[in-house]
Amino acid sequence: MGLDMYAMTTTEVLEKEVDFKVDDTGELHYWRKHPNLHGWMERLYYDKGGTEDFNCVPVVLNVTDLDQLEIDIQSGDLPDTSGFFFGESEGNESEDDLEFIAKARRAIADGQTVFYDSWW
Repeated sequence: MGLDMYAMTTTEVLEKEVDFKVDDTGELHYWRKHPNLHGWMERLYYDKGGTEDFNCVPVVLNVTDLDQLEIDIQSGDLPDTSGFFFGESEGNESEDDLEFIAKARRAIADGQTVFYDSWW
């Protein structure tokens, strides 16, 4: 058990940026127990109008979101986040996180929608 985190893609047209259902998905990136990144995504989810507990609920990541995430990663501004099954961010995840951002930007440029989802 623990925090499993996914960046997914879809070509389906979404009507909203949170709490949507899609059938056609592909996995773009995976993280295991990186709670500080999860906390950043949780804040984004609520900023975009999400209302559910932030577990198994998706949130779209657009180019503006990715730009802000990159800034926050590079400046060490991911929020300290904890949870019973979350583990701890170790502080050495930046390179992997930036690799994800590059992949997400390519997917968006190719016409896909990128979203984050998690399960704990």
